[in-house]
Amino acid sequence: MNEANINRQIILDTETTGMNQAGGAHYLGHRIIEIGGVEMVNRKLTGRTFHVYLNPEQEIDAEAIAVHGITNERVAHEPLFADIYQDFLSFVEGAELIAHNAPFDVGFLDHELSQVGYDKSIEDLCQVTDSLKLAKKAFPGQKNNLDALCKRYGIDNSHRTLHGALLDAEILSDVYLMMTGGQTELKWLSKGENIQESDIRFVTSKHSFKVIQATADELEEHEKYLERLTQKGTCVWRNI
Repeated sequence: MNEANINRQIILDTETTGMNQAGGAHYLGHRIIEIGGVEMVNRKLTGRTFHVYLNPEQEIDAEAIAVHGITNERVAHEPLFADIYQDFLSFVEGAELIAHNAPFDVGFLDHELSQVGYDKSIEDLCQVTDSLKLAKKAFPGQKNNLDALCKRYGIDNSHRTLHGALLDAEILSDVYLMMTGGQTELKWLSKGENIQESDIRFVTSKHSFKVIQATADELEEHEKYLERLTQKGTCVWRNI
């Protein structure tokens, strides 16, 4: 992986002609019909995205259409995977690729790449992170699909009436940041370092500053946020 891109992440989702099956639906001959990805650098969205619809050259299962709403007519005149794969690889190469149930999306992508004669896998080009695996670790025994996580973290997904690759990637970026946003330590001082008098700078002012106390609603929201941090591990604030 390119070290220069170590803080670059691509949040990815795909839609396909068939639903997930044991071992991956691509083994049953299904194809990708939509790819959506959003870029983050240093945990901030950059506004760069990758989004395409694809002609799978085969019929889309009715079960799949009921989930994502993408019909055969919608993709009949879209490009083939062979037409866009180089642009896609340029977008993701060297980044950490984050997907919810990553083996499903990566399995489909690897299958598509093999069909066009490309001799590398996605994991040869990217570090792959499965956000579903992270969610199951954080919330064992609970529902951890995207809708459940949005509800748990207070993320508005009311506009998500059907699955869509770019929309789901955008929502997943919010979920991922919430899941991985816990504190590990407060870095006012380095470990083992004692504060020295020379480090203290006294500031004087002729102005008096108004102290604004948090409202009851703000304190309640703060407590909810601390509880979410506690569920993911150690909440440093509560240990101070």
